[in-house]
Amino acid sequence: MNEFFIAFFATINVFSFIYFGLDKIKAQKNQQRIPESSLLIMTLFGGTIGSILGMLLFNHKIAKKSFVIKIMLIIIIQILILYLIYNKYQ
Repeated sequence: MNEFFIAFFATINVFSFIYFGLDKIKAQKNQQRIPESSLLIMTLFGGTIGSILGMLLFNHKIAKKSFVIKIMLIIIIQILILYLIYNKYQ
């Protein structure tokens, strides 16, 4: 079971990172972009590390304060969920 979760989170983080890179390339070429909702959903379901790395390494969506606030809210929610799970099984 642990191997499944490790593989899941590794995969979603890699895809999240790639999506941020692809969206940056599409933005530079004035092509149809990846919806913000898709980027946020990838982050919400565990792609937080990939999303943050993608934002920093590709310098993408960092200047858009509303997006950064949404990312921070997702991180806070994830921390609260982990805290609740940890306390439940202690």
